[in-house]
Amino acid sequence: MSVTANRIKELRTQKKLTQSELAEIINTSRVTISRIESEARQPSFAMLSLIANALDTTMDYLQGKTDNAVSYTHLTLPTTERV
Repeated sequence: MSVTANRIKELRTQKKLTQSELAEIINTSRVTISRIESEARQPSFAMLSLIANALDTTMDYLQGKTDNAVSYTHLTLPTTERV
């Protein structure tokens, strides 16, 4: 199984989402998610972005470019006070 297909399925199941639930979140069909997870279809850049956002991770993680699954969208940067 490809890194992308494996990581999508792994994160989806960790979040206790069915293929249908993930599909609904990103406005696609369950069949599309199934085909991506079974490698019958490669997700487009746009689709990969939607999946990454829905699974709270990064596209780099889904593509195997990093082993860090943490999405930085939930982190807050420290504020600096101006004098």
